[in-house]
Amino acid sequence: MLAVIETHPIQYRAPVYRSLSTQFGIPLIVIYGSDFSIVGYQDQEFGTKFAWDIDLLSGYKSYFLSQVKSGGAESLVTISDQGLAKVLRNTNPKALLLTGYDHRLYRTAFYQAWKNHCPIILRAETTDHAQQRNFIKSKLRDSILGWGYHRCSKLLYIGQRSQAHFLRLGCSEQQLIFSPYCISTSPFQCHEADRLYLRQETRHNLGIRDKQIVLLFSGKLSTRKRPDLLLQAVKQLSPEIRNQIVVIFLGNGDLKTPLANLAGNSPAVTVDFLGFKNQTQISRYYHASDLLVLPSQHSETWGLVVNEALHHGLPAIVSQAVGCAPDLINPGVTGDIFETGSVQSLSEAIERSLLLINRDDIRAKCRQQVGAYSVDKAAEGIAKAYREITL
Repeated sequence: MLAVIETHPIQYRAPVYRSLSTQFGIPLIVIYGSDFSIVGYQDQEFGTKFAWDIDLLSGYKSYFLSQVKSGGAESLVTISDQGLAKVLRNTNPKALLLTGYDHRLYRTAFYQAWKNHCPIILRAETTDHAQQRNFIKSKLRDSILGWGYHRCSKLLYIGQRSQAHFLRLGCSEQQLIFSPYCISTSPFQCHEADRLYLRQETRHNLGIRDKQIVLLFSGKLSTRKRPDLLLQAVKQLSPEIRNQIVVIFLGNGDLKTPLANLAGNSPAVTVDFLGFKNQTQISRYYHASDLLVLPSQHSETWGLVVNEALHHGLPAIVSQAVGCAPDLINPGVTGDIFETGSVQSLSEAIERSLLLINRDDIRAKCRQQVGAYSVDKAAEGIAKAYREITL
């Protein structure tokens, strides 16, 4: 049996475990630290309380170390490792899959696996680009991670930057297997037939005219994601283009009021704040939009909203700091990449990308590009790692 360690059910990982069990026949149990993401919790960056509105538990076996109704952890920071060692002893897995290393639950699981000679598979958001560190911190990080990686039987890289990170730290090619970062499209309405009616209906409800250009920001309104940069870039566009643009912010956060003030300052930008929308609610906004913009400054190890956008046929403009840029963005085809933190570079990328909007061929290429980053492909990588270890 494969034991998977997760802090809590996550909307883009649970479908992978379901596929791993039902499509690839891998016996597994996912050991969760808490169920708070199912019963509802307060997300600090989103600034709102919510629970995911999709099924995160069916199709595979799971176990919770704590549950909110019984006084268990109600947030990520309060999850403990209590009871994990006992569950692992009772489960006696043939291999352990870790999905991170920056939480005590993962570190305890690593120690227990190492102590009991249980092979470790790591599939985490590993990358070098997400944060800038000084020389001493970089060397210390490399030393610790390198030590840990060499004690893993298999390392699952989620994309090109993840692969480069492992190779830079001296990991062998035999350790590496591709298991792409992905989202499940089952909660969405991604197809052209869906676009035909959702685009018109949604734009009508939002008061957006047919010829207006909609730029979508989807995510937490936080400093690290730089939604302000998007507004500054739009302000630099010529009046002829700027006056056609509507910026939609899909998400909540501390920056909502400053963003509204910035948009109102001359030259004004037309904006619409729609708040947080759950998984089954967001397809209409992708279809109503013409470009996704993700201007993150740092800590964007992947950027799964780009996967979501491309599955809907929506081109994406991303900063160089966005982890998925080399995997999913083909400039001039599936979107564009701009210099991190540069208003001018983003403004130019928006203007270039206007050539991509409302084109059947571009939507098809977006879907084709993201097709290799699917739930089944991710599960296939995990299954391959497990079988190479245990057979």
